[in-house]
Amino acid sequence: MAGHQKRLITFRAKDGFRVNALFISGDHDSRNDLLKKPIIIHIHGVLGHFLARGTPRLLPHALLEHGYSSLSINTRMAFLGQIMGEAIFDRTLYDIEAAVELLKHEGFCNIFILGYSLGANLAAYYASENRESRVRGLILEGCSASLPDSQKKRLKKWGSIPTYEAIYDRAQKILRPDPIRSENDQIFIIYRAWGPTFNPVDTEIFTYKTWWFMRSPDAFHAKTFRLITKIEVPILFIHGEKDDIVEAREPEELRKLLYESGNT
Repeated sequence: MAGHQKRLITFRAKDGFRVNALFISGDHDSRNDLLKKPIIIHIHGVLGHFLARGTPRLLPHALLEHGYSSLSINTRMAFLGQIMGEAIFDRTLYDIEAAVELLKHEGFCNIFILGYSLGANLAAYYASENRESRVRGLILEGCSASLPDSQKKRLKKWGSIPTYEAIYDRAQKILRPDPIRSENDQIFIIYRAWGPTFNPVDTEIFTYKTWWFMRSPDAFHAKTFRLITKIEVPILFIHGEKDDIVEAREPEELRKLLYESGNT
């Protein structure tokens, strides 16, 4: 991987899911120089890297200008994952594990993980479950303290149809007795999820199973405030001044929980 590179990579998670990624690195005098420098695994928000604007599109090239390599991975949460049924929050752990293993196999020894929006919660979940020594730290941009609580407040604010409680009740009936193994999944639409109108821009779509593991009261791994205290590596929180989705108090609350746990 030495020298200036920009190429697409495909690899598989341990359950067989195919992960697509973009590897970008700058010019280095030797392979050894490349492997010693920090490399950032970049995890997208809901849309996936190749559709979104802002951070997912601009960051890899901005990092390259400063001499940092990156691996932008499209997890199973990308694109239509939450509609097609693949976007199981808990299983995305496999995608991040596979990316870390890929870089370890290549010899990289200073790995950082940057998660943007939904990707921040995924990165935090990974770090709470793994103690991989080559992962040196996390960068969490727009990290919600709890994805379920965030959606519950948002749906109440806009008077969604159906309500958060109605979705949960319906999901329990459809997915019982075992949500992860249930074959009775269905697509549903939430009107007025992001605003006061019935226009598509204010609408959200999930399957009940993808919603369950990402947004329901039982989506325990999407409640970052519950697992942040298990993370031992350094964390940099980034919050946009005009972020109208994640409240400014949320990363601050997560930081306080980290300090209380002994991660200074």
